[in-house]
Amino acid sequence: MSTPTNHQEWQTLAETLLAQGVKADAYIEGEYRPAVSGERFDCVSPIDGRVLCQVASCSLEDANIAVKSAREAFDSGVWSQLPPVKRKQVMIRFAELLEANKDELALLETLDMGKPIRYSGAVDVMGAARAISWSGEAIDKIYDEIAPTAHNEIGMITREPVGVVAAIVPWNFPILMACWKLGPALATGNSVILKPSEKSPLTALRMAQIALEAGIPKGVLNVLPGFGHTVGKALALHMDVDTIVFTGSTKIAKQLMIYAGESNMKRVWLEAGGKSPNIVFNDAPDLQKAAEAAATAIAFNQGEVCTAGSRLLVEAGVKDELLSLIAKEMQAWRPGHPLDPDTTCGAVVDNQQLDNVLKYIRAGVAEGAELVHGGSQVMAETGGAYVEPTIFSNVSNGMTIAKEEIFGPVLSVITFDGMEEAISIGNDSIYGLAAGVWTSNISKAHKTAKALRSGMVWINHYDGGDMTAPFGGYKQSGNGRDKSLHAFDKYTEIKATWIALD
Repeated sequence: MSTPTNHQEWQTLAETLLAQGVKADAYIEGEYRPAVSGERFDCVSPIDGRVLCQVASCSLEDANIAVKSAREAFDSGVWSQLPPVKRKQVMIRFAELLEANKDELALLETLDMGKPIRYSGAVDVMGAARAISWSGEAIDKIYDEIAPTAHNEIGMITREPVGVVAAIVPWNFPILMACWKLGPALATGNSVILKPSEKSPLTALRMAQIALEAGIPKGVLNVLPGFGHTVGKALALHMDVDTIVFTGSTKIAKQLMIYAGESNMKRVWLEAGGKSPNIVFNDAPDLQKAAEAAATAIAFNQGEVCTAGSRLLVEAGVKDELLSLIAKEMQAWRPGHPLDPDTTCGAVVDNQQLDNVLKYIRAGVAEGAELVHGGSQVMAETGGAYVEPTIFSNVSNGMTIAKEEIFGPVLSVITFDGMEEAISIGNDSIYGLAAGVWTSNISKAHKTAKALRSGMVWINHYDGGDMTAPFGGYKQSGNGRDKSLHAFDKYTEIKATWIALD
């Protein structure tokens, strides 16, 4: 069947998929099975509030079974000791099958968390496939080292897979964030237990079956749906999990560090929150381009993006012009039905998140910020969770909407005078994930980028990069890096072997 081209065709495909039944059980040892407790939870679509299915709610017992399966698979060597070139071939096949199932996976992603179908396939699924294939392609090109020793000694520095990895991923980019971690974790020979968010488990559960079809051996990839305080906690405390990798909130990231210390000192790699400054100087080369980027940086994926440019720092001389341009650009980001290919802004993930976004909007008004665009719930008659992209002007960096991560389409516009003040405001945050800088002055661009305490800085654009560049932040944005060859460090141990020659 060809890819649907309009709303009705996507809706028909959705009804067919749901009528056939979606994968909703845990995936352990190459098969789907209900949670040991038999408990399930409703998977509710934010598009219209309908229950898509009831998903297995895993807990400690399921974690124990999955970890045992993963450990046995790892120790058997069926994957961990497979030559890198063989793992590469399987990973590339895995990526090809993700692409072949793009429409189904994109549809599951949209139904599950409300993002527009125009992005679910082109951005999320294709990006996930790219992450898997890139990691697979890389693994037989990473060399170990020989130390510079005396003539009668040999020092070898080798990398080995860490063992059993628990990957806990968020609900905003479910399949993409999973594959950013699965790519290097599997390519380096580990066994992985994937714990998707309870808000968006469907693509992870379907992907597990695709991985088996590609040739990932049974037990090497297990998927446990459920809640953070049950199965997530069980994995974080498990004595036979070697590494936890996580993308999500800073609050949960801190808790995972505690659990690691309370258990076996497992490695913990964390990708956490952000409150990224997007800095526009008076000499920005193209204000129209800056306005388009600023609107996209806060409205794309309904603002549910850790790198969202949620603090727009504008030098006083161009503030009024830029704000006017951004308001016009926001007209292209009106919420609509996510299964309509023309929709650019869909539903936020659920009513809880909708209420949270609206709470922050009310706080912005109460603290004296000027609401200049949006600010309201819309399409309530659908039963879905929709909110207008919102712009606040005259924001001070001490206001709640400027300090806390909202994870919704709410932009705070802050005025500054000069480079030093821009840097000071940009760094005045507990987060340090990303930043944008707009200027025609190459020296100013470099000085500002160097001074910003952020893991990623984009010059005269926003949210750039591909699989070749690392993704991650400073400060309370976490300590991990996804993408690039640097990501492989999280999933390997470095061993020194010293040989004395007779």
